[in-house]
Amino acid sequence: MTSVLVILALWLVLGIFLLRRLELKQQWFWLCVGVLFGALIIRFFCLDHQTSDYQNFLSPWVQYFRDNGGFAGIRDSVGDYNVPYLYFLAALSYLPVSDLYYIKLLSIFCDLLLAFVALRLVRRLCPERQGAWAGVFCAVLLLPTVVLNGAYWGQCDSLYAALTLLALSDALENHPARSVVWLGVAFSFKLQTIFLIPLWCVLWYSKRVKFKQLWLFPLAYFVTILPALLLGKPLKDILMIYVNQTGAYNDRLTLNAPSIYALVPGDMEADVKLLSALGIWAAFLLVLGLLGWLFFRREKLDDHALVAAGLFLAIGIPLLLPHMHDRYFFLADVLAVIWCAADIRRLPVPAAVQIASLGGYHAYLVLRYAFPMAWGTWMLIFALVWTGVALVRWDRAAKPLPASPGAAGPQPAAKKPAQAKPRPKAGKKRRSRKK
Repeated sequence: MTSVLVILALWLVLGIFLLRRLELKQQWFWLCVGVLFGALIIRFFCLDHQTSDYQNFLSPWVQYFRDNGGFAGIRDSVGDYNVPYLYFLAALSYLPVSDLYYIKLLSIFCDLLLAFVALRLVRRLCPERQGAWAGVFCAVLLLPTVVLNGAYWGQCDSLYAALTLLALSDALENHPARSVVWLGVAFSFKLQTIFLIPLWCVLWYSKRVKFKQLWLFPLAYFVTILPALLLGKPLKDILMIYVNQTGAYNDRLTLNAPSIYALVPGDMEADVKLLSALGIWAAFLLVLGLLGWLFFRREKLDDHALVAAGLFLAIGIPLLLPHMHDRYFFLADVLAVIWCAADIRRLPVPAAVQIASLGGYHAYLVLRYAFPMAWGTWMLIFALVWTGVALVRWDRAAKPLPASPGAAGPQPAAKKPAQAKPRPKAGKKRRSRKK
C-alpha cells in the first residue's frame, strides 16, 4: 500500500505542476487544485473494489503472464484486448504486488491526462476564458462515469479517450501529422476509437490534414504491435483481435448500453440478425450523411463546428450500432462536457448523455437497472438532436474562414506587391528665351 500512496502523491504533484504551467489566475488555480485533491480522495476509496471483469479476466491474464515468463507469454492467445494493453499487464506480472491497484492506477493517471486534454481543447475554443478551462478540468475529473470507469471498475477507457481527444486537439492546433499518430496509437488500445475516426475525413477535405499524412495511422498502429510480433505473436492473431471482439456477442442486440435497441421490448422475439444489419446500415448512413453535409460547408468549418461534429458521431454511432456495451458512450460523456464548456447553455446535452451512460454503469455494477434503459436511449436521442440543430444554426451564421498563416493545406497565393512606376530621369530644365 505504501507504493500506491507514493504513486498517488506523484499524481497529485504532477497535476499541480501542470496546472502551474498554465498560468491560471489564482482563483482558478486553487479551484483546480482543490478539485484535484478531492478527486484523488474519491479514487483512493475506490481502489479495493473488485468487479467480475477483474476477477474473471484481468487478474487471470496477469497470472497467466506470471506463469509463462512475463513478456514471453504475449505470443500466446491470452485475453481479448489488443497487445499494447497486454504489454502493461505482462509488465505487472514481474512485480510482487497486487495487480488490482496498479491496473487501476494506470487508469487514474489516464484520468488526469484526459482532464488536461479536455482543458486544452476548451482553451482552443475559448482562449480568453480561464473559467471555462478550469470548469472543464474539474468537471472531467469528477464526472461519475470517468471516476467509476477506472478507479472503481478497473477499465481503461480514459486511456484511449485521452489519446483520441489529444489527436483532435493537435489537429485543431495545426499539428496534423502528430494528430494522426496519436489517433493510430489510440486505435491500438481500443476499437471504440472508430466512433471518432470519420472526423479525420472532415479534417482532410477541410485541408487541416493532408492525405499523405493519413498513412501515419497504420504506421503508428504497426509500431505499437511490433514488440508482440518480435515476441513471436502471429500477425493474423493480432489483426483478428478486433474482429473477434465484434463477433463475441452477436446473439445480443445490446449489453446494458442505452442504444436504440433498448427500445425493443424484452419479451419480444426479435430477429437479431436482421435488426443488427439495419443498425449497421443506419450508422453507416448517419456517418455518410454528416460527412456529405459538412463537405459542402468545408470552407467555413471552424473549431466549434468540428467539436460539435465529433460529439454528433460519438453519440450517434454507438446509439445505432448493435452489440454495444455499457461503457461505449465514454467518448460522448467527455466530449459533451467539452462542448458545453464553450457555451453553458448547452448544459442539457452533457447532463442527458451522462445520465444515460450512467444507467448502463449502474446495470453492470449493481446488477439492476436504476431506470428503464429505454429512458437512456431517449436522452441520447435528445442530445443527438440538440447537437444536430446546433450544427444547422452554426451553418446559418458561419462565414468562410479567412486563411490563417499556420493552417494546413494550400493557402491562397499572396498578391504581388504593386510595382512602382519608373520615375522619369531628371533632365536639365530649358530656359525660356526672351524674344
